Amino acid sequence: MKVIYAGSFDPVTKGHFDIIMRARDIFGQVIVAVLNNKNKKGLFSVDERIHLLEEVLEGYDNIEIDAFEGLLVDYAKNKGCKVIVRGLRSATDYESEYMLAMANKNYKEGIETVFLLSSNDNLFVSSSLAKEVAMFDGDVSMFVPDVVGKALKEKLMR
Repeated sequence: MKVIYAGSFDPVTKGHFDIIMRARDIFGQVIVAVLNNKNKKGLFSVDERIHLLEEVLEGYDNIEIDAFEGLLVDYAKNKGCKVIVRGLRSATDYESEYMLAMANKNYKEGIETVFLLSSNDNLFVSSSLAKEVAMFDGDVSMFVPDVVGKALKEKLMR
């Protein structure tokens, strides 16, 4: 079964990587879909995020990396997917994700959402925190893969 794991991935973290690998092991194939949100300015461009994902996921099979604009339910339908995977770190994550999941389920033909709980090692990992630590030239190795940490520092130290 093919599933979609969508997000901004600005940048991809070790938590994202964990969810991608576990989703692939459970469902067989994962489309990692980078949202191109025109209303939000990211640190990395969509192309840069895709490139970082390609580097982080190099050598892993049954993973497709793509980008999309618009509604995730429409993207999923175009890709022939009926399931979205989302990662949860906390009860706060669940509350916001639950609303989106219900909307996605009830919109048009609807899609199901499967929640994967964050691994204990990644409960505190977020793209925002990685960017903040990198901004002060801190050690980001606990948050992001090495290639991403290097890209973060290069981007923020300019």
